[in-house]
Amino acid sequence: MLFTSREKDVTLALLDHLGIPHLTLSKLGKSKLSLLRELLQRDWRLWRVTRKFKPDVMLAIGGTFIAHVGKLTGIPSLVFYDTENAKLQNAITYPFARLVVVPNCYSAWLPAHHRKYQGYHELAYLHPDYFKPDATVAVDNGYEPGKDNFLLRIVSWQANHDVGEKGWNRELLAAVVAHLQARGKVIISSEQKLGAEFSQYLYRGNPGSLHHVLGFCRICLGESATLASEASVLGVPSIYAANVGRGYTDEQEAKYGLVTNLRELDSKEIIAAADRILGKPQSHWQSQSAKLLHDSVDVTRLIADLAREYGKH
Repeated sequence: MLFTSREKDVTLALLDHLGIPHLTLSKLGKSKLSLLRELLQRDWRLWRVTRKFKPDVMLAIGGTFIAHVGKLTGIPSLVFYDTENAKLQNAITYPFARLVVVPNCYSAWLPAHHRKYQGYHELAYLHPDYFKPDATVAVDNGYEPGKDNFLLRIVSWQANHDVGEKGWNRELLAAVVAHLQARGKVIISSEQKLGAEFSQYLYRGNPGSLHHVLGFCRICLGESATLASEASVLGVPSIYAANVGRGYTDEQEAKYGLVTNLRELDSKEIIAAADRILGKPQSHWQSQSAKLLHDSVDVTRLIADLAREYGKH
């Protein structure tokens, strides 16, 4: 088994923390031109790796690079994804993949060679059969027992599907932080550099321990659909406030009420949603998360089974 990686945010630090050996092939581009340059560079480097390693099957999230190399080499490529608004990426990926795997709630175009499953990508690593938040680890990494903790996530907006999008501004973040800070402890996990006024709230724990902290938080808020979904799986209600939504967070709101999706970046709406969540006991959210888990397949097993199935071809 061989893992290839991409220098982006805390990806390399997480792999090192988990003790997973990996080969770094490229660094995330910050513009359309640099993303194109990275695409060509990574395709070439991955093609050279496959010639030497000779894998039976390749798997990836998003999967643009493995789809291209797989098409050239005949190696089956399994692409797992859940982001409908990554239109350009999907257009240059899906047609070349051997199989595209998405959750049932995925609502965008798919090629004929696809498979859907009931569940969410985040279950692959946060299902209780594979992960349980540890209170000791949470405390060691910034969680404060005895009060409500709130985790806010700010993203870099550098992903290919983020081009042209923008997120929370300083005024919005300051208003939300001020409201929540009066009710408990605020922890901010940010991919981008924030002003000095937010320094005291920044998450300073190990990147690999963030989910332990998240699992004990009262609310998760921010502009990351992934973290909102991760919170849902862990039984933590979330507020996902971004101009562009996701099929999976929409479903997690409609079926389980675990996510509040807000399309307008308005501090008053975000604060009102937080107050509504605080009006319900934590047992309510744990019960809703249990329903989500009951309705979902074992995504980890699904991935492993597909790898074995296509690795024989």
